[in-house]
Parts: sequence; structure tokens; C-alpha cells
Amino acid sequence: MPKPKGQKNTKNKAKHSKLMAKKINKKKKEEATRKEKLKAIVNSQINNK
Repeated sequence: MPKPKGQKNTKNKAKHSKLMAKKINKKKKEEATRKEKLKAIVNSQINNK
């Protein structure tokens, strides 16, 4: 049987790239919030001295 005409796997590829982008953005956001929390802790320790 011949393969069907048109694009193949476009839905799966789009879904995968969407999920990967979501995962990467989540990771970046978590890193940014972690840095902010650490900066706040360090600044509070410096100010307490």
C-alpha cells in the first residue's frame, strides 16, 4: 500500500514540541525563582550583620 499523501505525524510533532517548550520554560522559571530566593536570603544575612 502506498503512503497517504500530505503531512505525516504533524499532530504528534506539534504536541511534542509544545510539551518540550513547556518543560524548558518551567525549568527556566524554577531556576529564576530559586536564584531570587537565594539572593533574598543572602541579602537578609548581609543586612542583619
